[in-house]
Amino acid sequence: MNLGDWIGASETATDILTATPCAALAATLDRPAERPPAGTVLPALWHWLYFLPLYRESEVGADGHAKRGAFLPPVALPRRMWAGSQFTFHAPLRIGDEVTRTSTIDNVTEKEGRTGKLVFVKVRHELRRRGEGDAALTEFHDIVYREAALPDAVAPAPVAAPDGARWERKVVPDDVLLFRYSALTFNGHRIHYDRRYVTQVEGYPGLVVHGPLVATLLLDLLREHMPDAVVAGFEFRALRPVFDIHHFFVCGERLADGRVHLWARDHEGWLTMDATATLAGADRSAS
Repeated sequence: MNLGDWIGASETATDILTATPCAALAATLDRPAERPPAGTVLPALWHWLYFLPLYRESEVGADGHAKRGAFLPPVALPRRMWAGSQFTFHAPLRIGDEVTRTSTIDNVTEKEGRTGKLVFVKVRHELRRRGEGDAALTEFHDIVYREAALPDAVAPAPVAAPDGARWERKVVPDDVLLFRYSALTFNGHRIHYDRRYVTQVEGYPGLVVHGPLVATLLLDLLREHMPDAVVAGFEFRALRPVFDIHHFFVCGERLADGRVHLWARDHEGWLTMDATATLAGADRSAS
């Protein structure tokens, strides 16, 4: 089977950006849970609340995701993680908009790493408002598939997180936070809620905090300190998993070129996610 045959495969979904998911995510982030009125601009990354993967129960695989081989290629490796994403926000999405998302398999790459075989799948998502030809949002989603945990596998060397963050927030993840985010995004991946599965089958020490949740927390930190900033671009790389058994920190600082550097570090000071936000306009100042 040639996984490269899946390159170019696409699927399309349409959704209406309703208010209740936004209020629910705000509550999950410990923000006021007010339903925004029609026309309110959707915060960056909150489009993940829509276009949910509504596969039937009979289509669920052993890991809680949809069985592979439909849209995503049938990668045989058992461990699946969100490795990173890149976004360009061309135009705002607003509550009440009817939006179509076209998803395309952009690339499939097979590699051999220090931890064994790896398969990288890059998916391109383009979101368009009804009646508009140009995309309002372009997203590239990087998925990595890995072999099962091996006792003699050599783990990648950790990277120390930067010192001297201007903004910093401590996050204490727990089962409820992970459950609520899984429910909001209809994410059935068992690594986020099934402790027996994640420790005994996938070999992790605890429940895995969703990469998209960490990325959302990073931009929530930016919104807290720069409430008027408009995010024109964003990218992040997940370097190291974060687990519910320890707290972690989301951090940020304004760079000299006007961009914002955002990152997450674990309780030991290791860098777990590295991100950069590009802001629209050059006349905005940090708090």
